[in-house]
Amino acid sequence: MDYLYLAIAILVLAIVAGAFFLLQGRGRGRTPPPQAPKGGPGGGTGVLEKEPAAPPAEAPVVTAPPVPEIELPPPSAGRLIRLRARLSRSQNALGKSLLLLLSRDALDDEAWEEIEDTLITADVGVVPARQIVDDLRTKVKVLGSRDPGEVRALLKEELLGQIGKDWERSLRTEPHGAQPAVILVVGVNGTGKTTTCGKLARAIVGDGRSVLLGAADTFRAAAADQLQTWGSRVGAEVVRKDEGTDPASVAFEAVKQGIADAVDTVIIDTAGRLHTKTGLMDELGKVKRVIEKQAQVDEVILVLDATTGQNGLQQARVFAEVVNVTGIALTKLDGTAKGGIVIAVQRELGVPVKLVGLGEGPDDLAPFEPEAFVDAILGDQV
Repeated sequence: MDYLYLAIAILVLAIVAGAFFLLQGRGRGRTPPPQAPKGGPGGGTGVLEKEPAAPPAEAPVVTAPPVPEIELPPPSAGRLIRLRARLSRSQNALGKSLLLLLSRDALDDEAWEEIEDTLITADVGVVPARQIVDDLRTKVKVLGSRDPGEVRALLKEELLGQIGKDWERSLRTEPHGAQPAVILVVGVNGTGKTTTCGKLARAIVGDGRSVLLGAADTFRAAAADQLQTWGSRVGAEVVRKDEGTDPASVAFEAVKQGIADAVDTVIIDTAGRLHTKTGLMDELGKVKRVIEKQAQVDEVILVLDATTGQNGLQQARVFAEVVNVTGIALTKLDGTAKGGIVIAVQRELGVPVKLVGLGEGPDDLAPFEPEAFVDAILGDQV
């Protein structure tokens, strides 16, 4: 019986072993089914799960600064006539007052004193005002009766005589030989020198000439930046150096580059300085002398704020002594300025007003034309 149990056990073991080896053979070579991600059907972040690689970072897009559009300014000729309305608004009161006084039936001493006071109030100056009154009194006596047209003609003739029709007012901006024309712009603080340089550059470009600007106001970094803005608008290059650099060296380099580039005109902007500061005035003389080592200075333009009236004349005298001023640029003549300052400053310095500023616009700097100026003062009617 024991042998029978043993035989049955061996038979059962053999069957089990055979079945095991049979199943192993059938499953060999099969790919195991994919396992679901840990964490359930919705996926998950198991400890052994590998994070997907991040996409490569894109390089930042670099946008080039916009190139300023080069403007083509209008020519300088005829600007004062185009701006006459602006001039008339600020100066017409003087003309109307004088015309009304001169149109009286009887002109006694009191009336002539009133005419003289009106002229002095308009910043003509005491001596020129007396001369105008004396001349008018003589002409009125000769003429006798006067209609409004005759009165206007009398006054226009007298004002033109005082302003000077025969002054040489053209600005020398044409090159001579292999050298450019050089314009040195000077004046006290706050008169608008840098703005005048920029507007002058526009006017010259509008006349068909090339310009280079020299930023010799090295006391204010903002002055060079301002000049750069003006230059970029009309395609004029600007020579500048670090703040605090010797102004004479900037002026020298600007003229040197102007010669090398064969430009027509070089405009040098200088720092504002008080006429009472001897050291600063001597420095201005140095700037002019350094420029003259390689080119002549064709124009020295003194910028005066017309609203300062008679107070600006003392400043003008000192500048004229230091750098031999050749012309005046009167700024802010469209505001509260009084037109008589044109007569006063010319008489004081013996040099003509060549440019007038009549507003804040880029093309509001105009060559001075005496007849258009007087017509604007007197207006079209009495």
